[in-house]
Amino acid sequence: MNKTIKITTIALAFLGLAACGGNKQDDKKSATTTKKEAEKVQVLTLQSERIAKTLELSTTLEGYETMNISPSITGHIEHIYVQVGSRVQKGSMLVRMDQTQLNTTRINLASTKTELDRVTALKASGSVSEQVYDQTKAAYDQLVESERFQNENTFVRAQFAGVISAKNFEDGEMYTGAPILTLTQISRLKAIINIPETYFPLVKTGMKVDIESDIYPGKTFPATIEIVYPTIDPASHTFQAKLNIPNNGEKIRPGMYVRTHLAIGEVDAIVVPYQSVLKLTGSNDRYVFVNEEGTARRVAVTLGQRYDDRIEVIPVENGAIKAGDQLVITGQARLVDGDKLEIVE
Repeated sequence: MNKTIKITTIALAFLGLAACGGNKQDDKKSATTTKKEAEKVQVLTLQSERIAKTLELSTTLEGYETMNISPSITGHIEHIYVQVGSRVQKGSMLVRMDQTQLNTTRINLASTKTELDRVTALKASGSVSEQVYDQTKAAYDQLVESERFQNENTFVRAQFAGVISAKNFEDGEMYTGAPILTLTQISRLKAIINIPETYFPLVKTGMKVDIESDIYPGKTFPATIEIVYPTIDPASHTFQAKLNIPNNGEKIRPGMYVRTHLAIGEVDAIVVPYQSVLKLTGSNDRYVFVNEEGTARRVAVTLGQRYDDRIEVIPVENGAIKAGDQLVITGQARLVDGDKLEIVE
């Protein structure tokens, strides 16, 4: 019995030692695995520079005015006077709708006008009351307005000079409410540009903008900022401006993709070596790393103007990068946010 107890005790003790030894080895392995050496990097202390700033922004042109021709009455389309590509002047006839409703209203209007003339004569002699006259006059005025409305929507005319850019019906079809035609102005265009919020104080109504299209290499088209929208988009941190673009030669057209160049004078900017800016895989997001007390901090940026091998960077969040920060310019490709840094010369 005693022999059995001794053997059991020795076995348990051996297992305990083995377990302790194993835990120590695991702890050593874990410590070795989790401990990461500081990354050796070179840094550059950032300084604010005064630069002549020109914003290059892409956009798509639109007709300054675009109108869907959609009469406010239903019925058959008697005749469409234009085709896609037809040029029209203000007041040109575009569509003639079924005239039944208009003719009925005109008959009622003529009858009511005769009645109003009779009542007016009787009122002058005191043969009818003021109330009868007022009721007849109101009925007449209502029919005049109805006839005007139906006339405008039966004989549909162009509200401005332009080009027919779409036609969705043919003569004799039943009008269902969808636009019959689309009229687009092309002698004058507009465009909306999205500008980083940093430049909001510098962009003013009336500023001049140059427009370029790859279709016309080396040629620029003048434009003017007509409206600066008063709010900032919280998602993109940009604001919008509307451009007014004369297009007398009609070389550029709605739908074209163009680049705009807006000179906003001299500004203070952060300009960094181009290779220090990294691009997020699978997207167009850009970022840099700065040294924050020996730790890598990733900062999302947008790119501004390029100067040879240097480029302006604008932090997505205001103040996220500024003069005096240490920018990682060598070794940044190996970093992740939070890595320990060893600064080398």
